[in-house]
Amino acid sequence: LRRANPQRSETEAMAPSMTAPVRPVPGRVKLAQLLALAVPALLLGGAYISEYVFGMHPCEMCWWQRWPHFAAIALALLSFAVPLRKLLTGLAALAILVSGLIGLFHAGVEYKWWEGITGCATIAASEGTSALDAIMNAPMIRCDEAPWDLFGISLAGWNFFISTASALAILFLLLRSRRDVAR
Repeated sequence: LRRANPQRSETEAMAPSMTAPVRPVPGRVKLAQLLALAVPALLLGGAYISEYVFGMHPCEMCWWQRWPHFAAIALALLSFAVPLRKLLTGLAALAILVSGLIGLFHAGVEYKWWEGITGCATIAASEGTSALDAIMNAPMIRCDEAPWDLFGISLAGWNFFISTASALAILFLLLRSRRDVAR
């Protein structure tokens, strides 16, 4: 039995609440949402810094890895705005995982473990010249050559490790939050 609050008037005690109670977001769900937003944003930020600051233009498969990160950011932002937090955060985690798996495929192409599925040569655009001059003078960006690596791991390989680990961590947090609610 619930005791009546002596501070409330009788009409307040008898009238049903007109607003639904606001349920706080559990800590694990909030952390999962933040990871689902921060990880792809930071990875895309690094990709754009490497492109515009260091001149490492993306190949076709690099772009393939970026699209799921864009989707993950949109889903993560949406998860802060609508009640379907866990679903949208889980979908963002799956998009991050897809980017990681594309990164694994791309790294395999770079390390010659397997062949790519396209000719995978992109021409970087040049501004201020004719289209023919831009094509003739632009560097070829190949998917089967890693432009940079750290500890022998290419950018695509790092995307695989970071994205996959992050996606699994987000999914783990969401599953653990489900257990917390069940208790």
